[in-house]
Amino acid sequence: MNNARFLTSVAFVLAAGATSVHAHDDAYLDTQQAPNGGQLRMAGVYHLELVVDKSTPQAADKPVVVYVTDHAGQKVPTQGATGNATILAAKGKASVALVPDGDNRLKGTGNYASTPDMKAIISFTAKGQPPETARFTPLLKTKDAHSDHKMH
Repeated sequence: MNNARFLTSVAFVLAAGATSVHAHDDAYLDTQQAPNGGQLRMAGVYHLELVVDKSTPQAADKPVVVYVTDHAGQKVPTQGATGNATILAAKGKASVALVPDGDNRLKGTGNYASTPDMKAIISFTAKGQPPETARFTPLLKTKDAHSDHKMH
Protein backbone atom coordinates (compact mmCIF):
# COMPACT_ATOMS: atom_id res chain seq x y z
CA MET A 1 0.00 0.00 0.00
CA ASN A 2 2.80 2.44 0.87
CA ASN A 3 4.52 1.55 -2.40
CA ALA A 4 1.33 2.37 -4.35
CA ARG A 5 1.02 5.72 -2.55
CA PHE A 6 4.63 6.52 -3.31
CA LEU A 7 4.20 5.70 -7.00
CA THR A 8 1.03 7.81 -7.15
CA SER A 9 2.90 10.73 -5.56
CA VAL A 10 5.79 10.37 -8.00
CA ALA A 11 3.37 10.22 -10.94
CA PHE A 12 1.62 13.37 -9.70
CA VAL A 13 4.89 15.28 -9.31
CA LEU A 14 6.06 14.21 -12.76
CA ALA A 15 2.73 15.16 -14.33
CA ALA A 16 2.79 18.56 -12.62
CA GLY A 17 6.34 19.13 -13.83
CA ALA A 18 5.46 18.14 -17.37
CA THR A 19 2.57 20.59 -17.58
CA SER A 20 4.68 23.47 -16.29
CA VAL A 21 7.21 22.86 -19.05
CA HIS A 22 4.50 23.59 -21.62
CA ALA A 23 3.32 26.81 -19.95
CA HIS A 24 4.90 29.76 -21.74
CA ASP A 25 4.61 33.29 -20.42
CA ASP A 26 4.50 36.38 -22.64
CA ALA A 27 8.16 37.24 -21.99
CA TYR A 28 9.24 33.80 -23.20
CA LEU A 29 6.95 33.91 -26.25
CA ASP A 30 8.35 37.33 -27.17
CA THR A 31 11.77 35.67 -27.59
CA GLN A 32 10.38 33.16 -30.10
CA GLN A 33 10.31 33.70 -33.85
CA ALA A 34 6.64 33.61 -34.84
CA PRO A 35 6.15 31.60 -38.07
CA ASN A 36 4.14 34.36 -39.79
CA GLY A 37 5.90 37.44 -38.46
CA GLY A 38 3.32 38.25 -35.79
CA GLN A 39 3.28 38.14 -32.01
CA LEU A 40 2.66 34.92 -30.06
CA ARG A 41 0.53 34.52 -26.96
CA MET A 42 -0.96 31.62 -25.03
CA ALA A 43 -4.72 31.22 -24.82
CA GLY A 44 -5.58 28.15 -22.78
CA VAL A 45 -4.30 25.10 -24.66
CA TYR A 46 -3.54 27.16 -27.78
CA HIS A 47 -0.84 29.45 -29.06
CA LEU A 48 -2.29 32.37 -30.99
CA GLU A 49 -0.20 34.41 -33.40
CA LEU A 50 -1.60 37.84 -34.19
CA VAL A 51 -0.55 39.44 -37.47
CA VAL A 52 -1.65 43.03 -38.06
CA ASP A 53 -1.01 45.47 -40.89
CA LYS A 54 1.96 47.68 -39.95
CA SER A 55 2.08 49.71 -43.17
CA THR A 56 0.74 53.02 -41.91
CA PRO A 57 -0.01 54.65 -38.55
CA GLN A 58 -3.20 56.21 -39.92
CA ALA A 59 -6.50 54.50 -39.17
CA ALA A 60 -7.73 52.61 -42.23
CA ASP A 61 -9.45 49.35 -43.12
CA LYS A 62 -6.75 46.74 -42.55
CA PRO A 63 -6.62 42.95 -42.19
CA VAL A 64 -6.28 41.12 -38.89
CA VAL A 65 -5.08 37.50 -39.03
CA VAL A 66 -4.81 35.03 -36.15
CA TYR A 67 -2.98 31.72 -36.57
CA VAL A 68 -3.85 28.93 -34.13
CA THR A 69 -1.43 26.19 -33.07
CA ASP A 70 -1.00 23.89 -30.11
CA HIS A 71 1.89 24.23 -27.66
CA ALA A 72 4.08 22.08 -29.93
CA GLY A 73 3.51 24.44 -32.87
CA GLN A 74 1.20 22.05 -34.73
CA LYS A 75 -1.65 23.64 -36.69
CA VAL A 76 -5.07 23.56 -35.03
CA PRO A 77 -7.93 23.55 -37.57
CA THR A 78 -10.19 26.60 -37.29
CA GLN A 79 -13.17 25.22 -39.22
CA GLY A 80 -16.25 25.96 -37.09
CA ALA A 81 -14.30 28.35 -34.82
CA THR A 82 -15.23 31.94 -34.06
CA GLY A 83 -13.18 34.88 -32.92
CA ASN A 84 -13.07 38.57 -32.25
CA ALA A 85 -10.27 41.12 -32.08
CA THR A 86 -10.63 44.29 -30.04
CA ILE A 87 -7.92 46.71 -31.09
CA LEU A 88 -7.05 49.83 -29.11
CA ALA A 89 -4.68 52.31 -30.78
CA ALA A 90 -4.28 56.07 -31.20
CA LYS A 91 -7.21 56.67 -28.82
CA GLY A 92 -9.45 54.63 -31.12
CA LYS A 93 -11.15 51.28 -30.72
CA ALA A 94 -12.00 48.72 -33.38
CA SER A 95 -13.90 45.47 -33.01
CA VAL A 96 -13.12 42.94 -35.73
CA ALA A 97 -15.07 39.73 -36.28
CA LEU A 98 -12.71 36.88 -37.12
CA VAL A 99 -13.85 34.00 -39.34
CA PRO A 100 -12.10 30.78 -40.41
CA ASP A 101 -9.80 31.37 -43.37
CA GLY A 102 -7.76 28.30 -44.28
CA ASP A 103 -6.13 25.54 -42.24
CA ASN A 104 -5.41 27.15 -38.92
CA ARG A 105 -6.24 30.79 -39.26
CA LEU A 106 -8.97 33.30 -38.63
CA LYS A 107 -9.21 36.56 -40.55
CA GLY A 108 -11.15 39.80 -40.47
CA THR A 109 -10.89 43.45 -41.50
CA GLY A 110 -11.22 46.45 -39.25
CA ASN A 111 -10.52 50.16 -39.17
CA TYR A 112 -7.52 50.64 -36.90
CA ALA A 113 -4.35 52.69 -36.54
CA SER A 114 -0.99 50.87 -36.53
CA THR A 115 0.73 52.82 -33.76
CA PRO A 116 3.32 51.67 -31.19
CA ASP A 117 0.72 51.96 -28.40
CA MET A 118 -1.53 49.38 -30.11
CA LYS A 119 -3.05 46.74 -27.87
CA ALA A 120 -5.28 43.90 -28.98
CA ILE A 121 -7.44 41.41 -27.17
CA ILE A 122 -8.23 38.26 -29.12
CA SER A 123 -11.12 36.04 -28.13
CA PHE A 124 -11.05 32.62 -29.78
CA THR A 125 -13.59 29.81 -29.51
CA ALA A 126 -12.75 26.49 -31.15
CA LYS A 127 -15.73 24.41 -32.23
CA GLY A 128 -17.25 22.73 -29.17
CA GLN A 129 -14.72 24.33 -26.77
CA PRO A 130 -14.94 27.15 -24.23
CA PRO A 131 -13.70 30.60 -25.31
CA GLU A 132 -10.06 31.56 -24.73
CA THR A 133 -8.60 35.06 -24.58
CA ALA A 134 -5.13 36.52 -25.14
CA ARG A 135 -3.72 40.07 -24.90
CA PHE A 136 -1.23 41.41 -27.43
CA THR A 137 1.03 44.42 -27.93
CA PRO A 138 1.81 43.63 -31.58
CA LEU A 139 3.94 46.64 -32.50
CA LEU A 140 6.26 46.68 -29.49
CA LYS A 141 9.79 45.67 -30.35
CA THR A 142 10.52 42.20 -28.99
CA LYS A 143 13.78 40.90 -27.62
CA ASP A 144 15.52 37.81 -28.82
CA ALA A 145 16.46 35.14 -26.31
CA HIS A 146 20.01 36.49 -25.95
CA SER A 147 19.42 40.24 -25.86
CA ASP A 148 20.03 40.39 -22.10
CA HIS A 149 23.49 38.80 -22.43
CA LYS A 150 26.41 41.18 -22.32
CA MET A 151 29.40 40.79 -24.62
CA HIS A 152 32.78 40.64 -22.88
